[in-house]
Amino acid sequence: MDAIFVILAIALAGVLVLLGASVRVVTQYQRGVVLRFGRLSGDARPPGLTLIAPGIDRLHKVNMQIVTMPVPAQEGITRDNVTVKVDAVVYWRVYDPVRVVVDVQNYQAAIGQVAQASLRSIIGKSELDDLLSNRERLNQGLELMMDSPAVDWGIHIDRVDIKDVALPESMKRSMSRQAEAERERRSRVITAEGELQASQKLAQAAQVMATQPAALQLRLLQTMVEVAAEKNSTVVLPFPVELLRFLEHATPATPAAGPPSEGLPVPRATTPPVATG
Repeated sequence: MDAIFVILAIALAGVLVLLGASVRVVTQYQRGVVLRFGRLSGDARPPGLTLIAPGIDRLHKVNMQIVTMPVPAQEGITRDNVTVKVDAVVYWRVYDPVRVVVDVQNYQAAIGQVAQASLRSIIGKSELDDLLSNRERLNQGLELMMDSPAVDWGIHIDRVDIKDVALPESMKRSMSRQAEAERERRSRVITAEGELQASQKLAQAAQVMATQPAALQLRLLQTMVEVAAEKNSTVVLPFPVELLRFLEHATPATPAAGPPSEGLPVPRATTPPVATG
């Protein structure tokens, strides 16, 4: 009786060991590919528990998540003969787990090599200005170049982004001088346009003052007020006769104590210099 219990215990232990060796767990973001005696056995296994034959089947788990792969900086010569270093990042995912297991030996290394070769090709086909300012179009072209061979391997390229463009120091200095010259040109153009507008306004003001001589005298007085506000200089200005006549006509006459001197000649006014501090 004891021997029977021992045999049953051994058989039960063997079943448990065999069951443990045949049960596999496939995670939600994975798919399982089973090779039986080296041949593909059915389609990819879905997530959850899956059974395999111990010693006969081999289960390959394939990650179906989006993978972020940085591409090392690649040095190349652009179409306008400038040496640059460009690095990028690739976002890809597996859409056919059977192909990546059967058709490609190491699909991650294959994608890395394709990314580096495509990046070098893009550098040779592009100009420096495109690498610096037109990256969206280059990213799309790089994505198409990589997606063409990757589709045959069961891989889809979601996105490719050029991260950085490293320039030689001499090229940086040249671009800096070019930017300074461009800013200087814009400054001179703006100054010239301002002078042109100011001259046009001055011409209009001269026409107004030519028709109204009093306006010129008022402008002269305004200039004197502005100069006198500084209080750090002495200005000698001749007093215009026209201003005296203007003030004579503008001031009302006051009755004098003595009889008016009618018929006497009016002396001619001179323009003595007046010193203002």
